[in-house]
Amino acid sequence: MAMKFAYWLLVIAGAAAGVYVDEPLLYDTFPPDFIWAAATSAHQIEGGWDADGKGLNIWDVYTTNSSVVLDGSTGQTACNSYYFYQKDVNALQSLGVSHYRFSISWARVLPNGIGEVNQPGVDYYKRLIAALKAANIEPMVTLYHWDLPQALEDMGGWLNPSIADWFEEYARLCYTEFGNDVKIWITINEPWVVAYQGYGSGINAPGKYGPGTYTYQSGHNLILAHARAYRLYESEFKPTQQGKAGITLNINWYDPKDNQTSSQEAAERAMQFLGGWFANPIFGDGGYPAVMRQKVDEKSAAQGYNPSRLPVFTAEEKLLVQGSSDFFGLNYYTGSLTIEKIQDISIVDYGADQDIEASYDPAWYGSGSGWLKITPFGMRNTLKWIRDRFNNPDIIVTENGFSDNAGNLDDLMRVYYYKHNINNVLKAIKTDGVKVIGYAAWSLMDNYEWGSGYTQKFGIFSVDFATADLNRTVKASGRYYAQLIRDNGFTVDQPCNNYPIY
Repeated sequence: MAMKFAYWLLVIAGAAAGVYVDEPLLYDTFPPDFIWAAATSAHQIEGGWDADGKGLNIWDVYTTNSSVVLDGSTGQTACNSYYFYQKDVNALQSLGVSHYRFSISWARVLPNGIGEVNQPGVDYYKRLIAALKAANIEPMVTLYHWDLPQALEDMGGWLNPSIADWFEEYARLCYTEFGNDVKIWITINEPWVVAYQGYGSGINAPGKYGPGTYTYQSGHNLILAHARAYRLYESEFKPTQQGKAGITLNINWYDPKDNQTSSQEAAERAMQFLGGWFANPIFGDGGYPAVMRQKVDEKSAAQGYNPSRLPVFTAEEKLLVQGSSDFFGLNYYTGSLTIEKIQDISIVDYGADQDIEASYDPAWYGSGSGWLKITPFGMRNTLKWIRDRFNNPDIIVTENGFSDNAGNLDDLMRVYYYKHNINNVLKAIKTDGVKVIGYAAWSLMDNYEWGSGYTQKFGIFSVDFATADLNRTVKASGRYYAQLIRDNGFTVDQPCNNYPIY
């Protein structure tokens, strides 16, 4: 009764605000071999920050300044998955997922980033993988999810071109130690975040500020490091291990705010600066998007930069980079509205380079994160955008999720978010011919949300952070997701599909 009452309150509130609270569902099933997964990352869940020989990473060091995190917290304990990984496996097993996407902490297996191997760290991941396999769950492993060893940052981090060598060495270790059991590798998660928020705006670790310079330099090195790790797998490991390797990019959907041609061009430009920045070198022609090249080159020249702030791939590097992915990993969360806005030419900044202004429709439902609005139509549109510009690659939606601040188990809006986003994935497959081969919910459980600490909760399982046991409890969204997995899609009589919200 309480659940239905909450539903009607949301309907009434939505109607009063003029919000379109529902859209027709497609009742159909996903392909029989579709990958169903849940996702996490090492620093956000593992804890054990100095356990058993692990080295420091940039987030360990960055968060020693409590002012950089909203609640002043750190990831030193997080969900304590270094010790409680079996609880995670049990939660995954209850969902019925086929895969678990997690990341390896570079500093846990190579404390200095290169050189001496930390065997207890390697053994931890072997135990986790063995537990997953025993539960009939396949590992989907990310090599880099933002936690660079501090020892490498001290040598320049992602601004040092040598990082391609360091990353290849790290990848070789992982392929060697875990590759017989891992058939899906993701080299780097969301290089845009690393390049712009870590080395541009400085709001993420390591907190470097160079929004129009370091951003492009680190982005360039991220692409080359990815390509080196991919080519290593392709040439030396794939023939025997028979797996796949790819990269995950975060792409939000940009809609023109009005029917003006300039707004339509601004929306496409925003997509290219966000998604095309990394996708075009890897899945396209081997170079940066033409509009990005034009904008940054012209502004660089006017600002006195010679050469351009945006690096250029050599002919040899283009051959290395182009085609260096077996699938397109997509993290999709939200959408924006866009118009053209010419920026002051004196501003040296990735954001200003685009000459756009983005906003949100006030009618869109919000979340516990100011940047995340519920725009499930953007999921389908983004998938089609990738299909049309990059020759319809295999796509794995490697993250998609919704935050709140309360962490309630009766998380009706998260159910709504998953229902309509996943249904738009189904529409993209069945109606639009997009080759989506898998979907991972972000996140398996509430965890350490970077600069937001523990204030934003994305989990489909709650974690009791007030107790030492840190027990995981399924939310309504987790039960709903498990039902989708059991049905491999949407049925008319499925629980939660008879109501617009729940």
